[in-house]
Amino acid sequence: HAHPADVPVRWNEKENVRWKVSIPGTAWSSPVVWDGQVWVTTASAKGHMMGVVAVDVATGKKIHERLLIENEKPAEKNPLNSYASPTPVIEEGRVYVHFGSYGTACLDTRTGKTLWERSDLPCDHATGPGSSPILHGDLLIFHMDGCDMQYVVALDKKTGKTRWKTDRTIDLSKQAPDMRRAFSTPIVIDVGGAPRLISTGSQATYAYEPATGKEV
Repeated sequence: HAHPADVPVRWNEKENVRWKVSIPGTAWSSPVVWDGQVWVTTASAKGHMMGVVAVDVATGKKIHERLLIENEKPAEKNPLNSYASPTPVIEEGRVYVHFGSYGTACLDTRTGKTLWERSDLPCDHATGPGSSPILHGDLLIFHMDGCDMQYVVALDKKTGKTRWKTDRTIDLSKQAPDMRRAFSTPIVIDVGGAPRLISTGSQATYAYEPATGKEV
């Protein structure tokens, strides 16, 4: 039998709070935790600066703080969104941060240094980015479903190079631009012994072979 946990039911600024640390900027992304580190992405309110902060999970002490992207003229976004809404993904030694069309980067979690970065994967989010990346095997996979173009892309997680890029096949030309966008995050599930990337875009949900991007 599991031992009953002594779970707190009250919180305030002094009670049952181990630590609290201020993070500059505005971000709707979730924190990711690995090996004693908490990583968060953040951006300035108007999208001119985008970066990442890592803190110690036990103490809240800042370990790394990096400015990664500077935008002279960021695109408009919905007031309810942030410029750092996609959640990072983390594994042993590496964290992958994604800011939609503004850029994607892989950082060394020990040094905080950039191992690779990409800023050449466009789409017009119209209201700001939202989809989060996932890791599958040696691939970093994410959605780019904008007003202008809609596709799924897989990058080699070691180098950042494109391994495959697959356009959405549903014809959205008769839809208003706002109705062509999507902000979901893909998942990989087992279907009859084969992995399938389940990927929801505007007006349709797709299944792809995650290794090749072939639509199933």
